[in-house]
Amino acid sequence: MSKSNKFSPETRERAVRIVQEQRKEYPSLWATVESLAPKVGCTPHTLHEWVKKHEIDTGKRDGVTTEERERIKALERENKELRRANEILKLASAFFAQAELDRIKHK
Repeated sequence: MSKSNKFSPETRERAVRIVQEQRKEYPSLWATVESLAPKVGCTPHTLHEWVKKHEIDTGKRDGVTTEERERIKALERENKELRRANEILKLASAFFAQAELDRIKHK
């Protein structure tokens, strides 16, 4: 299930930059996000997620970076493919071993 992105990466980057620039004018990050989200055209939750993701990606907050997350997904896909290939090879090996046993038996 893919998520459609209503906002371009440029829009998200600009929104995060604005939050960072305006942060000192508000009592908390959430207050900043709540004030600016309607101007960006998104929900406060969405804007807050963009800010958190940016902070993680730039090392200001602990968490899995976007790059690491993409690498993990790629490795999981590769792992899944390799498991599937191994299962096929096991079945083929068993099939040919049984065929060889049958051939030897019927000599």
